[in-house]
Order: sequence, then structure tokens, then C-alpha cells
Amino acid sequence: MSDGPLIVLVGPMGSGKSTVGALLAERLGAPYRDTDADIVAAEGREISDIFIEDGEEHFRALEREAVRAAVAGHTGVLALGGGAVLDAGTRELLAGRPVVYLSMDVEEAVRRVGLNTARPLLAVNPRRQWRELMEARRHLYTEVARVVVATDDKTPEEVAEAVLDALELQK
Repeated sequence: MSDGPLIVLVGPMGSGKSTVGALLAERLGAPYRDTDADIVAAEGREISDIFIEDGEEHFRALEREAVRAAVAGHTGVLALGGGAVLDAGTRELLAGRPVVYLSMDVEEAVRRVGLNTARPLLAVNPRRQWRELMEARRHLYTEVARVVVATDDKTPEEVAEAVLDALELQK
């Protein structure tokens, strides 16, 4: 079965894509992959450094390629960076796939991501910037998702369970 990932997780930073993705992979006996980690490994530097040194546009180009490679070559659980859905080509690539949008509200985001963060897009006023990011992205997450799973007040295990139930992948 090499027609792409079993599950693709999308959502904002801090929604639990990495943690839940690893749990899902373990539960399904499948490999786990994170496109942000792919970029860091390929570039040999953190995403925040790529943003600072080369700018967001350069990072988004790297991200597009990382997503394209992962969707084509990965058959397990795949987590995409929070902004991956900004690219129309990426959204097209995700059409018809088992995409799950992990959603959360701003209070949960602040609690998880924190206010003193090295996340380049939340550097100045994290609450306001997170709200603005979500206003710009929420409809894109919803557009690509087959299902939406709210993560507020849930443990990673509960979120993983909800994802498996929603996609009917329980063993």
C-alpha cells in the first residue's frame, strides 16, 4: 500500500501534531514522519533560524518540497507544519487524503505554546498573532480535512483515540 500516508495531521503550532502523530503511529504499527523535522534535518538548522536568516518565503519553498516528498513517499502517519496549508499546491495534494485537522482555541494555544516562545510567527504579541494566524488559516485547515478533532482539554492519548475513531481505523 504505497498510495500515501495513512493519516495526515494538520493544525496550528501547539495543537499536538507531533505528539499525537507519534502515538498514532505507535498504535497503528506504522512509521511516523514530521515535515518540520525533515526540513530541520535537511537544512541542519532550526526553523526559526531559517526564518531569520532566509525569510518566510524561502522556508515556505522548503516546506512545499518537504510536504510533496513526504506525501509521495510516506505510508504511515504524517504531521505537517502549521503553515503548510497556505500553499495551494499542498492543499491540492491533500485532496481526498485522510487529513485530520487538530483544532484548539486561543487559551489552549497560549497554555501549550507559551508566551516566551522561539516560534518566529508569534514573536511580538503571541495571543493576537495566534488569533490572526488562525483567522487566516482556519478555513484552509477545514478545507483540506476529512475530519476535525478538537484537542482542547484532552490528553494526547484521548486525541489519538478520537482521530482513530473519526477515521474508523481502530484495530
